Formats: sequence, structure tokens, C-alpha cells
Amino acid sequence: QVQLVESGGGLVQAGGSLRLSCAASGRTLSSYAMGWFRQAPGKEREFVAAISGSGGTTYLADSVKGRFTISRDNAKRTVYLQMNSLKPEDTAVYYCAAVPYNSMTMSKDAYKYWGQGTQVTVSS
Repeated sequence: QVQLVESGGGLVQAGGSLRLSCAASGRTLSSYAMGWFRQAPGKEREFVAAISGSGGTTYLADSVKGRFTISRDNAKRTVYLQMNSLKPEDTAVYYCAAVPYNSMTMSKDAYKYWGQGTQVTVSS
């Protein structure tokens, strides 16, 4: 069992930055690949970024490449999403999620544990 709690969301102007954090409790975090997803009103939840258990491999959605960075600190049991050059279209609720067996994937259906989400609003 893994419990996830996101923080760091808020209101920011276009071009600004935010850093989201996802604090995990429960089993050894390094056993899980982690992902960030987002869901805008009226839209499907979509993949944003993923990172392997060790942090050595990452993958970003095309829409955020060059602007967002995913990282993790297993000693602190925390995963981060650094978001720079934010755009109004980045506005969404952002969720972190954990997938067992270090199976890094873009598929939301594979993720077993989810946080409650944190709102990110980017004004133009």
C-alpha cells in the first residue's frame, strides 16, 4: 500500500513556474515507478511525466518537453514536477501516481495508487 499526497499547486501567470511535490508513505518508494498526470475540466486525464524507481530514466509528454522536469528523492520519499514557462493550457488538476514493479509507463490504467490532486491555474 502506498499513500500519495500532492502539494505545490496554485495560481500563476503565464510564463511563470511552479514546483509540485508528491510525498509518499507506505512501501519502499524505489520499488515504484512514478508518474504525473493532469485533468482539465471536461477532458480526459492525460499523461504528463514518468520516472523510474531509481530516477535514472524519465519520460515527458510532447506537450511539456523542454518546460517540465520530473525528479525524485527516494530518501525523502518525494517526487517532484518542476514546471517552467507555464501556459494557460497547462491549467488542470495534477495527480501523482505509483505503478508497482518499477514498470514505467504512460498508461494511466497501469497505475495502482493515486494522490488526491493539486490544482494548477495559469492565467493569461
